[in-house]
Amino acid sequence: MDGPDVDVGPVAVSDGRVPSAELASRHGYQVLVRVGLVSYGLVHVVLAWISAQVALGGGGGDDASTTGALQQLGQQPFGQVLLWVMAAGLLALVLWQGLEAVAGKPGADVKDQVKNRGRAAGKAVVYLLLALTAIRIATGTGANSGSGEAEETLSARLMSVPFGRVLVVAVGLIVLAVGVSQIVKGVRQKFVTRDLAGGVSRSVVVLGTLGWIAKGVALSLVGVLFGWAAAKHDPKKAGGMDAALSTLRDQPFGPVLLLAMAAGFAAFGIYCLAWARNAKT
Repeated sequence: MDGPDVDVGPVAVSDGRVPSAELASRHGYQVLVRVGLVSYGLVHVVLAWISAQVALGGGGGDDASTTGALQQLGQQPFGQVLLWVMAAGLLALVLWQGLEAVAGKPGADVKDQVKNRGRAAGKAVVYLLLALTAIRIATGTGANSGSGEAEETLSARLMSVPFGRVLVVAVGLIVLAVGVSQIVKGVRQKFVTRDLAGGVSRSVVVLGTLGWIAKGVALSLVGVLFGWAAAKHDPKKAGGMDAALSTLRDQPFGPVLLLAMAAGFAAFGIYCLAWARNAKT
């Protein structure tokens, strides 16, 4: 990731490099990407803490979701400043992945370019939503929104149109597919070649493996909840991360499973610190 110590300026492609590769050489841009990845990791560390509290019965009304984690950060000393810094870094990640979605990665063949662009577009959307959430909380316009509220609203709107239940099932299947792909990414350790520039220790690989699997399991549960909402024709049964983790807690050995999930989120958060230092841009 290290490049010449120059400011971010107009992106030129006269040397034949794609815009994402050209921008990646800018020092200021690299710093913002690192801030974004560290911010992404910090959100997951806080999410791990909230999840552990919920598992141990001390979570109270805390929202076990990325939104809840950002709300927790906003309540800390200098929390508002931290949220704005995180938002700036996350928006840099949006730019990074957005350019890769449009221009692709240098050196990849046509088949890989299609996959890479699709993955980059998906990541850009995730980072954008997280950045907008941080901004809303920092400005006080999103502090009271629950994690499952948007999902319930979405499922209710979809169910109100013709073939609505089919659409809700489709959304659930898409979310489930993304969750499964993250599990596969962790199990097969695809993140090592996709995300990291190389030179990382075995412990970083282990952290990434545990983290991606935990994220995939949680997201898969969200997809299942959408399918369950369609089957029961009840939008309230759809939910986000908070509802998924609550569902997990209510299962046999639920607190143990939720603690394991919390450990996975924490592992991902720590992995993001190494990712920030070794990101393949």
